[in-house]
Amino acid sequence: MKKILASVLFVIATFSISCSQTPATADKKSVMGAAIEFKTLEHDFGTFEQGGNGTFEFVFTNTGSEPLVLSNVKSSCGCTIPEWPKDPIKAGESAAIKVSYDTQRIGNFNKSISVYSNAQEAPVMLQIKGVITAKVAAPEQTTPTAPAQK
Repeated sequence: MKKILASVLFVIATFSISCSQTPATADKKSVMGAAIEFKTLEHDFGTFEQGGNGTFEFVFTNTGSEPLVLSNVKSSCGCTIPEWPKDPIKAGESAAIKVSYDTQRIGNFNKSISVYSNAQEAPVMLQIKGVITAKVAAPEQTTPTAPAQK
């Protein structure tokens, strides 16, 4: 009976020790296949005047082991135009998605951009927001006229 109990305890102890150990590569951020990681998923333009700069670049890195291919990038409306790299992004390399918002529209905006790729995390949602105020008209400049001569 003592031999059976000792054998069972040995098996349990061995199993516990083997389950508690992690592989040496577990601390590395390595993903099999393509993986996409953005520096930020949201950009707040704040408040700016009509006709101002409504462009932002979302920088990302392929943190996977295979090339990353962006198959499509769609915005939530036609007022937001995304531009993205068409060539594969190699493992460890970075690139950017340029998003331009039509700043002739006055008021609050909150738009989303969907990023479709071969990454495990696809699709990824990006967001831009801000407030556009009406452009203040510059005061008309008048040229002083010379007094009339008699």
